[in-house]
Amino acid sequence: MNVLSTVASAGGFSRAYLEDVIGRTPFAGMLGARLLEFGEGRAGLELDLRSDLTMHLGYAHGAVIGFLADSACAWAAASLAGQVVTAEYQLILKAPGVGVTLSAHGQVVKAAGRVFTARAEVLAASGGDSALVATALATVVKLR
Repeated sequence: MNVLSTVASAGGFSRAYLEDVIGRTPFAGMLGARLLEFGEGRAGLELDLRSDLTMHLGYAHGAVIGFLADSACAWAAASLAGQVVTAEYQLILKAPGVGVTLSAHGQVVKAAGRVFTARAEVLAASGGDSALVATALATVVKLR
């Protein structure tokens, strides 16, 4: 049994619970966040890149990209640990966020007690093509 399997038995969130949380979170609702995948130390979400989520050049606003990266990391940890908060994250912007949708895919890479390290990639997609927009590395902590 690997470390993530051991932690998962300690009681992470169910997909239905997280979808309910997303539905009750005003910021996620305003952005139109949708859960793509969830469980076993992984999480993915997406949103439609509307004009009101862009900056003056028409690229996805950095705050939107940060929300996606942070949420993918935290939700990946929540799939194993339940209630968590992000202690810190580093966001590395690689390219302008241009497309029809933005998605983020997070994965827990290490679990040590109440502390999880997770990484995420944020992608912009349009017409079947996707481009890497950002990467992130986060420290996520299980609440007591």
